[in-house]
Amino acid sequence: MTSVLYDAPGPGAKRRNVLYTVGFVVLLGVGCWWALAVMADKGQLDWALWEPFTQAQAWTTYLLPGLGNTLKAAALAMVIALPLGALLGIARLSDHRWVRGPAGVVVEFFRAIPVLLLMLFANQFYSVSTDLSSDVRPLYAVVTGLVLYNASVLAEVVRAGILSLPKGQTEAAKAIGLRKGQTMTSILLPQSVTAMLPALVSQLVVIVKDTALGGALLAFPELLNARGTLAANYANVIPSFIVVALIFIVLNLILTSFASWLERRLRRAKRSSGAVLHAEQAGAEEPVAEPGVATKEGP
Repeated sequence: MTSVLYDAPGPGAKRRNVLYTVGFVVLLGVGCWWALAVMADKGQLDWALWEPFTQAQAWTTYLLPGLGNTLKAAALAMVIALPLGALLGIARLSDHRWVRGPAGVVVEFFRAIPVLLLMLFANQFYSVSTDLSSDVRPLYAVVTGLVLYNASVLAEVVRAGILSLPKGQTEAAKAIGLRKGQTMTSILLPQSVTAMLPALVSQLVVIVKDTALGGALLAFPELLNARGTLAANYANVIPSFIVVALIFIVLNLILTSFASWLERRLRRAKRSSGAVLHAEQAGAEEPVAEPGVATKEGP
């Protein structure tokens, strides 16, 4: 299939793609074999290092509480960042300069600062300016940093998704007398969700992963921080890193799989046919013929 941005590969290109794929798989296999060989030489594959993960204590004491804190911080950041990002993205499309200008400054400012710096600043701010205890302060700092950074990124995603729609949608809304707010909420935003969904999910995955920054520098007891305590008790640093990495992979795979299912569902809903509008529903005096049904006037 050929499109504006993609040409269907010919026979030569298909052969090259197959060769590249085979070469990559071979290199990947060699790399995995080398890593396993090195781990075996260093004793990292000994059963004594992996046995703790078969016991309930390692999970109930360390990993599951850490995973719960990771999900809590990520969920709070998502719930706050998504509507805030949508609001900032819509504000950047405003016709009023006094709305569009400040929104652009906020988005560009927080998007340019590393999320780790935002977390550190928030942690110091809460320490100096509030009475939050040291037990909950890291959670507030992590969520604040994630919200400020990801809301600014999501604002650009929302703005780009709305601008990607054909101008005819806005012109048709104006033709039937809709105000700009009604056009945005009833026409543009619902249609742009499907286009924005892959980028939104990618940013949500980033939120889940970035919670580990709080565990590394703010002592937030999330999954990576709990791994350090587990490794200190069982002396299995490399196996604990591998297990935590697998947990993050499974967690993000679930998130992306749900997003793919939701995207397919939204696309099917768009392709579905509309209901037939009858005369009594439209308020018309004459009967309205259904498509493909001939009408016959009386004598």
